[in-house]
Amino acid sequence: MTKELGVGILGCGNISETYFKLAPLFKGLKILACADINPEAAEAKAQEFGVTAQSVEALLANDDVDVIVNLTIPAAHFEMSKRILEAGKHVYSEKPLVLSLDEGKALKQIADAGDLTVGCAPDTFLGGAHQLARRFIDQGSIGRVTSGTCHVMSHGMEMWHPNPDFFFLPGGGPILDLGPYYIANLINLIGPVKRVAALTSKATETRLITSVPRKGETIPVRTPTDIHALLAFENGASITLSASWDVWAHRHANMELYGTEGSLFLPDPNFFGGRVEAAGRDGSVAPLDEWEHPFSIANQDFEKGGRANYRTAGLADMALALIEGREPRCSLERALHGVDVMVGILTSGETGEFVELSTTCTQAEALDADAAASLLR
Repeated sequence: MTKELGVGILGCGNISETYFKLAPLFKGLKILACADINPEAAEAKAQEFGVTAQSVEALLANDDVDVIVNLTIPAAHFEMSKRILEAGKHVYSEKPLVLSLDEGKALKQIADAGDLTVGCAPDTFLGGAHQLARRFIDQGSIGRVTSGTCHVMSHGMEMWHPNPDFFFLPGGGPILDLGPYYIANLINLIGPVKRVAALTSKATETRLITSVPRKGETIPVRTPTDIHALLAFENGASITLSASWDVWAHRHANMELYGTEGSLFLPDPNFFGGRVEAAGRDGSVAPLDEWEHPFSIANQDFEKGGRANYRTAGLADMALALIEGREPRCSLERALHGVDVMVGILTSGETGEFVELSTTCTQAEALDADAAASLLR
């Protein structure tokens, strides 16, 4: 197989800029073309980043494109990923992969029949901070993980996103939008989930957009915006996960894991870097010795300082996995299990009952500093 795969971008909204800007950092892929249901959006991105703007149909038929990155809205993920596979191309989807387990299984059936690969974001668990935590756990430094807490809470997307409607419709909400980062990292660190339970609600029936250009518009809320879930893992650990867009301020840590020999404190799984701390049986908390992991290095400026952003790492790992004949770390198996977890949480919120999961997966192969460096040009 070729040493570089041709990549097409389907969907030229906000998130596409991240892929266009960061893809050149990585080996194994080259963005050649883009498409959007709005031709003007595709043309603007094509001119900015020096690629070809095409119709959706032309992109699907482009013989130079090996893998298409599906950046459409969540409600369109299944249909567009299905069309990509039926066109004989590999798929890398933004999260969530799909909105139901049946849709995910259907994609798997089509992919298997066509000897095609499906990968899915998030890839932030490949970041230096989370891989440092993974190494610490794998070494047995906190013993067996028995419990933990995760919190991702704010007041939603209508304050900054230009078109926030879909965040508050079925297929949106904090558990399907932000939950994937936390669930993917928990699977990375602990392994698969066995069953889930949850309480779900929403604070208001509508939201007022305060971002431009639609400031002052009111949009409906048709999905839970406040979720409190309990995840029982196959290894016996019990983790609580709170995901809410009904919180103005809080003091909860993003992620803490507690083991038989100590505790581990992790930064936000929505990002690649950050401070990792640990405590042993004496209860004394101290930062872990930093390692020279490429995906810990700040490469973007933000209001609060530099930040490590290597989104597209999962796509690059998938491209090299196809070239090398191995399993990608952001695999369909793990994404499908993540969907099972999230849909199970929402189902439990509706029924008030525990939900036994029907899927499982393995932990992704760890990505140490050398392995991460091998993905970069």
